[in-house]
Amino acid sequence: MVKFVKNSLNMCPDSTKEKIIQAAQQVFIRKGMDGARMQEIADEAGINKALLHYYFHSKEQLFNDVFYGVLSQLIPGLIEIFKGNEPFLEKIEAIVAEYDTYMSKNPFLPQFVIREINRDPDQLSRFMSDQGLDFSHIEAMIEIEVNKGNIRPISFPHLFANLIGMIVMPYIGRPLFQRKLFRNDPVKYDQFLQERKAVITSFVKQSLKVER
Repeated sequence: MVKFVKNSLNMCPDSTKEKIIQAAQQVFIRKGMDGARMQEIADEAGINKALLHYYFHSKEQLFNDVFYGVLSQLIPGLIEIFKGNEPFLEKIEAIVAEYDTYMSKNPFLPQFVIREINRDPDQLSRFMSDQGLDFSHIEAMIEIEVNKGNIRPISFPHLFANLIGMIVMPYIGRPLFQRKLFRNDPVKYDQFLQERKAVITSFVKQSLKVER
């Protein structure tokens, strides 16, 4: 089971602790949870290993703080959107905005998620359930909207994969996309990412919209 540590990135008044978390992000991205070493994280942070262990007793605690701490900031917002009274297509727009804003602030997260899915999908699934993310509620909502004729027929797995794929892939593929599509211009690529919110929202809403 995930033992969630509440010291997330945005909750670290101690500059040394924040420096450790920033360093751990980089090492975990490069090596993953299993490949990372505490000494490497200490070296990345520019501190000795004893000081690292003063703040974090184990690599598992540090990983949970970095990964699950940041991820836990996203899930409550998604749940609140789905529980709202807005029309379904407006929920989709809000979901895209929430995810896109979140990814722009935490561009390292997609790599973390992919590694964690491959490393221990059961732990990630339990964590999402513990946070209150209930996909069955969303599936039922989609079925109701389809039966009412408000949206085109689509299963939740397809809608989920479409949304996540369109939002996350530009962040995962940035090293390649920026080079091949934008001549390795980071400014233009950042502009492209900012445009994605409106493009994704329009694309998904048009695909679901029922012509009256």
